[in-house]
Amino acid sequence: MAGPGGGGCPAGGNDLQWCFSQVKGAVDEDVAEADVISTVEFSHSGDLLATGDKGGRVVIFQREQENKSRPHSRGEYNVYSTFQSHEPEFDYLKSLEIEEKINKIRWLPQQSAAHFLLSTNDDLRINLWHLEITDRSFNIVDIKPANMEELTEVITAAEFHPHQCNVLVYSSSKGTIRLCDMRSSALCDQHSKFFEEPEDPSSRSFFSEIISSVSDVKFSHSGRYMMTRDYLSVKVWDLNMESRPVETHQVHEYLRSKLCSLYENDCIFDKFECCWNGSDRSTYSCAWQCSHLGSTWPGAGEGSHSRVWSSGPGGRLRPCSAIMTGSYNNFFRMFDRTTWRDVTLEASRENSKPRASLKPRRVCAGGKRKKDEVSVDSLDFSKKILHTAWHPAENIIAVAATNNLYIFQDKAN
Repeated sequence: MAGPGGGGCPAGGNDLQWCFSQVKGAVDEDVAEADVISTVEFSHSGDLLATGDKGGRVVIFQREQENKSRPHSRGEYNVYSTFQSHEPEFDYLKSLEIEEKINKIRWLPQQSAAHFLLSTNDDLRINLWHLEITDRSFNIVDIKPANMEELTEVITAAEFHPHQCNVLVYSSSKGTIRLCDMRSSALCDQHSKFFEEPEDPSSRSFFSEIISSVSDVKFSHSGRYMMTRDYLSVKVWDLNMESRPVETHQVHEYLRSKLCSLYENDCIFDKFECCWNGSDRSTYSCAWQCSHLGSTWPGAGEGSHSRVWSSGPGGRLRPCSAIMTGSYNNFFRMFDRTTWRDVTLEASRENSKPRASLKPRRVCAGGKRKKDEVSVDSLDFSKKILHTAWHPAENIIAVAATNNLYIFQDKAN
């Protein structure tokens, strides 16, 4: 089933086995806050991998070329460059501290032998920059109220469409996603589309607004879909349907009963990111959609998925596409959108022998715990995977766990 472009049932298919490749970072029990990795991003070719941390530093790793004397060295990433991107600042007019933490890194398309990337440390505005004009920018979204006491939401993520430079999307802490078209107005104070899933009144609680906050949004490579991450789930939206997502994948639903303690230790405010695998760019456009909204896909494990049934032209199902996101206990989750299977894997130095296979992990939410299962009460919430990245063309993934960067690949790589 494996194919070019990172295909091949990456989540739970029997033909793909993830294995350990590398781990970067010191083995320290007491990790300095400045050393915690805050973003991870592959370049468009996948030959470079950049990380940013809370101390404002950017580290770039370069992939080794094939060496006949070391036939298994290809795929290894070693440090290429390190630099300080941001310093802490203080806005004296607003009496506001601006931390140096790198929130996002984006690689620019390569036009020459040089490589360029953008890094940012600003959440109430979205600014558009000209790469050759560095002293000013054009504000395209501004949700800052005149009176900050009236502030009710902040911008949590933003991204431009991969093929239409005039279209961008941004998410908010209220769980909404707005799509803007700059052809209609340069100032995007009015959205073109508004995506929000209606809340079930019977399930509303004190924590509803907090856990519905969207922490990440990503367009699919094809540009037909977008993916959003909230505290408990990952959702896939069809850009032509604003009323509800076409897929919902539960990441750690077993934590719903723990929301009170997660609120007390502030973990409920953790911002998890998500990413697509490289092969979703070949996803077919939906030719039709059945009316089985919210039904469970056949073969779904533990009822962790729901979707709007859909197929491609001629009734063909879409080719293999997968998504990845993080969880606690240094677990990260993969969801195969074709087979509708999922897997939980762990980033751990205990399984860091070269090409050691990753063993699927399971969490026991209650009742009698089976062998090899982890009790939900024994999860370590100080160990968390917030940032992940998938190679654009191969089954190679990068996972940030506190100050360590883990790189995994499939056995065939």
